[in-house]
Amino acid sequence: MNGLALRHVLYILLAFFGLITSWIYGIAWIADGGNILNLYSFFRDAFVSGNAAAFLTIDILVAWGVFMIWVVWDAKKIGLGASKGWLFLALSGLGTCFAFPLYLVVRERFLERAGEVR
Repeated sequence: MNGLALRHVLYILLAFFGLITSWIYGIAWIADGGNILNLYSFFRDAFVSGNAAAFLTIDILVAWGVFMIWVVWDAKKIGLGASKGWLFLALSGLGTCFAFPLYLVVRERFLERAGEVR
């Protein structure tokens, strides 16, 4: 297995680890009365939980915002297509920790097939 394939396996494992572990807490929050469709309420609850939670909330909000701006533009720029970018933007609703590593795998495999990644 070459370095690129090994990195892709690691990205995929981290994506699913992030999806499963984060949603364990997301489902618990929903069971306690949280509404996942109300993002303001979700991030407010996370923010007011304490300084560490506030730090992580701001950190992920900024990272998510950057990802949402970048992913569609990047997919279009490299020739993958804006529709693929929109797909990964939608997947980021499940978690940036899920969508971002999967996008990196798709992006690198696409560029590798095009001969742009070694």
